[in-house]
Amino acid sequence: MISFPLHRPGRPRGLQSGFTLLEVLVALVIVGTALGASLRAVGSLTQNSDGLRSAMMATWSAENHLVRLRLAKTFPQTGKRTEDCPQGDLKLICEEEVVATPNPRIRQVRVNVYDAQYPARRIVRLVLLSFND
Repeated sequence: MISFPLHRPGRPRGLQSGFTLLEVLVALVIVGTALGASLRAVGSLTQNSDGLRSAMMATWSAENHLVRLRLAKTFPQTGKRTEDCPQGDLKLICEEEVVATPNPRIRQVRVNVYDAQYPARRIVRLVLLSFND
């Protein structure tokens, strides 16, 4: 029968191989720091994604508002008007401001889109020049 020695040849008896507790703790700190940084990065990406989604939907609402104005084929009256303009599950407020220009045949139409939950936060602003034919 073959017997195997309990220790490796070339090493003194009683010497153990492996990691010390300090090495394991340092490795855990490094891994924990890396995981924390990656979680922060993922959270930041999620926030940016929500912001881009809001900006895209607000732009669609403003474009829809301006297209309706163009399709009406009427010369807009000066003044300021506000209406709800939701896109999907996002509640938005469109504010239309029509301003006279030095040329009486041209009006500048500004459409500002605000988040309904935070009305002080303007998401997007589009401008159109309307001509009176």
